Parts: sequence; structure tokens; C-alpha cells
Amino acid sequence: MGRVAVMRLAGLGISVFLLLGCLVISVTLGAADIDVGTVWRSLTAFDGSTNHLIITTVRLPRVLIALVVGAALGVAGSLMQGITRNALADPGILGISAGAAFAVVATTFFTGTGSIQAYTWAAFAGGAIAAIAVYALGSVGRSGTTPLKLILAGAVLTYLLSALTTGILILNQRTLDEVRFWLAGSVAGRDMSVLLPVLPYLGVGLVIAFGIGRQITALTLGDEVAKGLGLRTGWIKAIASIVVVLLAGSAVALAGPISFIGLVIPHVVRFWVGVDYRWILPYAAIWGAALLTIADLVGRIIIKPQELPVGIMMALIGAPFFVYLARRNVKQ
Repeated sequence: MGRVAVMRLAGLGISVFLLLGCLVISVTLGAADIDVGTVWRSLTAFDGSTNHLIITTVRLPRVLIALVVGAALGVAGSLMQGITRNALADPGILGISAGAAFAVVATTFFTGTGSIQAYTWAAFAGGAIAAIAVYALGSVGRSGTTPLKLILAGAVLTYLLSALTTGILILNQRTLDEVRFWLAGSVAGRDMSVLLPVLPYLGVGLVIAFGIGRQITALTLGDEVAKGLGLRTGWIKAIASIVVVLLAGSAVALAGPISFIGLVIPHVVRFWVGVDYRWILPYAAIWGAALLTIADLVGRIIIKPQELPVGIMMALIGAPFFVYLARRNVKQ
């Protein structure tokens, strides 16, 4: 194992350690600050007290959901940027999250069901249809698919789906009451019964993503180079796209549409580990989980006892970063 690989592996271990620190801090801080000792006792010697109930039924499930949603979006954004070779690609910016959210709201409106399984399958279907529509719109014209056309297609579809989603909510107060906080992007009020049914889809998506890291690295060099290396580029892109829908759809089902995680994290990770997706993807999972956990914590404590949904916090972080990237890519 070379020196660079050892350093990256050590960095991965440090990242995991810091992520655990974020988990502990997020569980202890909130409207009622609870010391680490009480947190530990709530897990090892639960006594039914108020603080123990807060830890086990409110904060711990919330933090675990933030971790898995952040990891899923970080990896999904990395894959999208890899297969499209587009520095601005993100499930939120390219309309996948909006498609998943619209499908969930429409399902709630027409069927009246609010189960996590219904949310999950609706999010998968909506995200997949939105991804196909964006790619089709971005491919129109003689020049074929370009990063700018994909961004414009994603923006158009996002605005359209957001308008349709708003229309449904205006027409039906019951649907609005059920999903309005979820639509802002939030991990509040979730418990393990929400997380557990979605974990298999997230697990499959992450395992496949980590398994195709080498192929995604080859794709970033261009289709011709990748084909010269013996890769079936069409199949790799199709598999990666399915993984993106699995991860982004699961994240939307759990926490609503949260943008910018998939945009910010891949750029930060590439600055640290380079362009090898065998390293980018696991780093993106860990750092995405940490960023969303921190954003949720800040949203909880910045205006105590009230709180800001994590989707709003990520918009405050990600929007300036998007403007910076857009300006840099236009100059290039």
C-alpha cells in the first residue's frame, strides 16, 4: 500500500472518529442540554426518566436519520457529478428531489396514505421520472447533452414540479397539514419506525456505489477513454443512475427535499482526496453525514426553543457555494 493510500485511509479513520463526535454532540445539545453521562446511561441503563426518553425516542433517532440522509445525498451528488462530468450536478438542482417530493405529495393527496413505504416507492418513481425527463430535455439540440443544458432543464423541471406541488397543497388542507414541515426538509419528529423500512434501499444503494468507484473514475476521463479501458459506459451510467434514484429517493422519503448536500460535499472531498472515486464515495458518505448532522444541530440551537428545519440551514450554506461554483464554471 502506497503512502498516499495510507494517508487517505488514515483520513477516513479520522473522519469516522469526528463523525462519532458530531453524533455525541448532537444528541447532548438541544432545547434541553443533557450531559454525556446521562446519554450513556439512557442507552445502557434505561430508567424511563424524562431525559432518557428524550434521548432514546427523540434525539437518537433524529441524529441517525440525519446521518443516513446526509450520507445518501453526499454519495448521490458525487455519482451525479461523476457520470455527467458536471460540477453543478446535485439531486436537488437537477430536479430529482423535486420529482420525488411531488410524487410523495401526489400520493398522499390521491390515496390518503402517509406510510413510509408509500412515501419511499412514490419517491423512487418520482425521482426516476424526473431524472429521465431532465436528461431528455438536456439532450435536445445539435450539441447533445451539456452541463449547462442539464442545469437549465433541472431548473425548469424543479420550478414546474414545485408549482404543481404547491397547487395540490392549496387544494387540500389535509395533505398540507401532513407534509408541510416535511417539505421544508426536516429530520424532526422521525423515529426508528420510519428509518428501518428505508435502510435496505439505502444499504443496497451505498454498497453498489462503493463497488463502482473505479468505473466512475474512468467515466470522468471521458466516454472514449472509458471505452478504451474496456468499460461498457452505458451500463455503468444506468447502474449509477439507479443508485442515485435509490439514495435520493430514500433521503426524500425520510426527510423531505434537502438540497446542496450533494453539491457541496463532492467538491470538498475532491479537494482533499483527488479524483479517485474509490475514495471520493466513502469520504462523501461520512462528510455528508457529518454536515447534515451539524446543520440540524445548528438549526435546533440557533433560536432556542424554536428551531429551523435542516433544509433551510442547508440552503443558507449551499446557495452561496452554488453561486461561487456557477461563476467559476462560467469563467472557464
